[in-house]
Amino acid sequence: MIQNNLLIALLAYIIDRVFGEFPIKHPIILIGDIISFFEAKLYKKSVTRGILLVLIVLAVISLVSFAIVSYLKLLNPLFNILISGFIASVFIAHKMLYDSVAEILYAENKKELLQMLVSRDTEELDESDIYKAAIETYAENLNDGVIAPLFYLILFGLPGIIIYKTINTMDSMIGYRDEKYEKFGKAAARLDDFVNFIPSRITALLLMLLVKGKNIFAFYKDGSKHESPNAGHPITAMAYFLEVKLGGPTSYFGVIKEKAFFGEGREEITADDLRKMLLQRKKIDLFIVGFLLLLVIITLYIP
Repeated sequence: MIQNNLLIALLAYIIDRVFGEFPIKHPIILIGDIISFFEAKLYKKSVTRGILLVLIVLAVISLVSFAIVSYLKLLNPLFNILISGFIASVFIAHKMLYDSVAEILYAENKKELLQMLVSRDTEELDESDIYKAAIETYAENLNDGVIAPLFYLILFGLPGIIIYKTINTMDSMIGYRDEKYEKFGKAAARLDDFVNFIPSRITALLLMLLVKGKNIFAFYKDGSKHESPNAGHPITAMAYFLEVKLGGPTSYFGVIKEKAFFGEGREEITADDLRKMLLQRKKIDLFIVGFLLLLVIITLYIP
């Protein structure tokens, strides 16, 4: 079982690395439609209604994902792994994340492109702030779009990665601390915090392997200052690698939010910092592929 999951994860990662997004309606959009449908039926400023939404959506997606797995088990084992790898690759987004952030380096409309990636206000950002936001979103989404999906795929197979991305999508749609969603989205936000607890720290450890002369757990001190229990850790690890400070006061919906700083070094972020970060993609890819291959080999010798 675990060996098949590892093979599927390895295949899915390679497919994403080579092909990226396919010209099909993305399953995340379909999941978002399901969430929106039940939100329209259930919405009230109520924690209980929010819990009900989470339970119903997860029940529906779980039934669908387990039905897919049951059908695939009827196929030849090789076809099962190949098709499962293709399906799983759709829920991994390293190539799309990399391409989206890399585009900011050379585009004239940097603020417009950045607005598609972040929730913060971008109109008044200077170049340093733009590059900082791009670096932060890459570090944070390396967890949400790559490490966490692989983590749950390896542990629980296709249902694991599909259910994880459903939780992640619910959080991105309703997990806001504002007037509308403070209560209704609380369950989705807390569940997202829970499922990302371990993967976010794995992501930070992976990034800390790029840092010379630092204890690999050094990210925790600053990372724990983030409002999120998870997002600050990979951001801090990336700050250490680039020898800069990330975070700091940030504008959301016209209101300045006082955020902690993460990392040590200069506050002025340049295009070279963003370029340096993006150049690490091959190292990250090689490490992930190599690690998955090693686990596959190890499982061959475990009865």
